[in-house]
Parts: sequence; C-alpha cells; structure tokens
Amino acid sequence: MKVELLAPAGDLEKLKTAVLYGADAVYMGGTSFSLRAKAKNFDEEQMKEGIDFAHSHGVKVYITCNIYAHNEDIDKVGDYLVSLEKLGADAVLISDLGVFAIAREVVPNLEIHISTQANNTNYRSAKFWLDNGAKRIVMARELSVKEIKELHNRVPEAEIESFVHGAMCISYSGRCLLSNYLTGRDANAGACSHPCRWEYFVSEKTRPGEYMPIVEEERGTYIFNSKDLCMIEHIPELIDAGVYSFKLEGRMKTPFYVATVTSAYRKAIDDYLEDPQKYESNKQSYVEAVSKASYRGFTTGFYYGKPTDEDQVYTTSAYIRNYDFVGLVKKCEDGFITVEQRNKFSVGDDVEIIQPSGNVLKMTINEMYDEEGDRIESAPHAQQSVKIKIENTVEYFSMIRREAE
Repeated sequence: MKVELLAPAGDLEKLKTAVLYGADAVYMGGTSFSLRAKAKNFDEEQMKEGIDFAHSHGVKVYITCNIYAHNEDIDKVGDYLVSLEKLGADAVLISDLGVFAIAREVVPNLEIHISTQANNTNYRSAKFWLDNGAKRIVMARELSVKEIKELHNRVPEAEIESFVHGAMCISYSGRCLLSNYLTGRDANAGACSHPCRWEYFVSEKTRPGEYMPIVEEERGTYIFNSKDLCMIEHIPELIDAGVYSFKLEGRMKTPFYVATVTSAYRKAIDDYLEDPQKYESNKQSYVEAVSKASYRGFTTGFYYGKPTDEDQVYTTSAYIRNYDFVGLVKKCEDGFITVEQRNKFSVGDDVEIIQPSGNVLKMTINEMYDEEGDRIESAPHAQQSVKIKIENTVEYFSMIRREAE
C-alpha cells in the first residue's frame, strides 16, 4: 500500500526542507494566481530550481492556481499554465471553472487537482470533475471520515487528497468575507488578514462606544479562533476511508515547522504501513513530535462530527510554542557543525537536533566559535555563522531546537 505525504513549500528553503524531511510531494504557489499572497512564493527562476531539486529527490511538485478568477485574470492565466508545464510541474491545483476550462484547452496533458476551495462535499461533484478531466479531488474540510469513505466507494477512480494537519479557517472551506469587509484584503485572492484571530467585543446599537466583552472577563474573547487540525493519531481511519494524499497546511509557516511536522507524519505513516501495531504503540510519540512546532492546541476538525466549543480557543490567538528554532546545520566536518543561527543560543544550552532522517540527537553546547575562529559564549546575531563542537555526525539541513524559556 502506498499513500502520499504532501507538504507545504512557501519558499525555496521550505521546499528543500519538505523534500529532505520526507515529503513525497510538495505544493507551492507562483507569484500569480495563488491563494497565499503573503507567502514569499516563487518566481519562474526559483520555481525551476525548486522543481529540479524536488525531482532530483524523487518528489513531485504541485502548483497552486486556485484563485477565483475575475475577467482581468482570464486573459493571463493561459500563458501562466503553459509556463508551469514547461517548467516541469507535475500537477496544478484549480478551483475556478473558467481556469479549469482554460487548463483543459492549453495544457491538456498537465494533471489537474481540484482545490479544497472548490468545496467538494459529495460524490457527484467529484465525479463531475473526474469526467471532465481532473485526476485528484481535494476534500472540503467540512467532510467527515464517513463521508469521505462513501465518496471513495462511489467514485473509486478518484484520487482523494485531504488536509490532516495545520490551521483551520473559521469560514466554509476558506470562503471568508471578513478580511475583505474589514481590511479590503481579499481572502479568495490570497490576501487574507486573518480577522478570525482578532479579539472581539460586543457593541450595542444604542450605546455607541460602549464595548462589552462577549464573555465576562476583561480581555474580550477570540470567538472565531479555531484550534489546529491534527490527525496524526488517526492515520488508519483515513487510509481506510480512501485518502491517498495526506496534506499538511503551512506555506506561511517557518522551515522549522515544516521540518518538524513533515518528519513526524513521515514516521507515523511509515510505521503504520510497516506494522499497524508499531504505529499504535508509538502514537503518543507522534503527538509529542508535532507539538514541538508551534500550534494553537489540537482538534480533529470535522472528521468525527461538527466541531464544538472544545475545538475553539477563546482566551488568546497566540501559538503554543514549546521549542525555539535556533539554528540550521549547513555543514558537518572535522568534529564541528557549521550552523546558521536563527535565534540566540549560548554555551551551556541543552538542545535537540532534528535530522532529515527523523533521528533526533540531544546534546549540550559546550564549545563554539565565530567565523574568524574566535571562541564565543553566545550567538546573538541573526543568521550569523557559528561552529559548534560535536561528537556525532549530523546530517546536512538538520534543525537545532531548544526548549522555550
């Protein structure tokens, strides 16, 4: 049995991270027609480098083209799709019928995946897309495991992709108007300002300027703030339901987040496919692993019924951050690792090094040097290069993390 682990690539560094930490495929956006306008995204040269890097490691690349297009977009999208095919993209994600029709005309051999933005909530819509040339359907986030299984049974030829981890949108399949109304930034064109994470009070119509908290406490409430999706303990049920591609959210997250979550799901999936009992025995370790990336608490979303108040965080929109990402390993030779610093760390710090293979090394930093070879006690400057004395061999692109203070 084979399933796909699909990881986010918000920029070239995150793409390389996802590839090296175990993704079977990555999804990314170009500078146009992508629903993550605030992500760095890829220009044509970067996209070519990213695709070539992924393909050299046997990893597929899917490009998002999932905006809801206006007339002004239609004249440009055909050339863009042709350029994606020439660059070697393995598939394109689409939600708009007009964009879909253009893709079928101008790049008939390019695989099309139907985005979650298209709100696929039933087997008839899935069959419609397949009958018209789509290969894969990304499930709407509002579907339960039971509903996905029925869709799979009725349309077994459909490749099913489903989100299994990451931030949840308060609005139906991401079709939110709050951002557009409050800030003029269109969520359906990739520029969401995330007003669901803001703090809210109630104002009564005849009492302007009097703001009352929605719950009886002075801080107000974060009534729209969902916990993060986490299905790492439910991989068997998803596979049984027919989910082929396990999708991780996070094109705007850090490389450390991508490494941590991709590595954890890689191990969980591999353990289950090797031996279901091994997977069952290690469930708690998988949860502990993903919890070392920032998160807002965990929920199973709609997979086992409609969310309740237990799936919301009413007191804060801040992340839970148990570990800080302090450095990226660029080289390991002659008993030293060369580290690109990302947050301050010092001699005496106890750290963990998460490696692309999934192995985690714990150590205390006892000795380190700056670029001139001078011994130093701490590395306070962003992205400075530091050499750390080490007894073990450490893999290229390993991430160094330290418990948050």
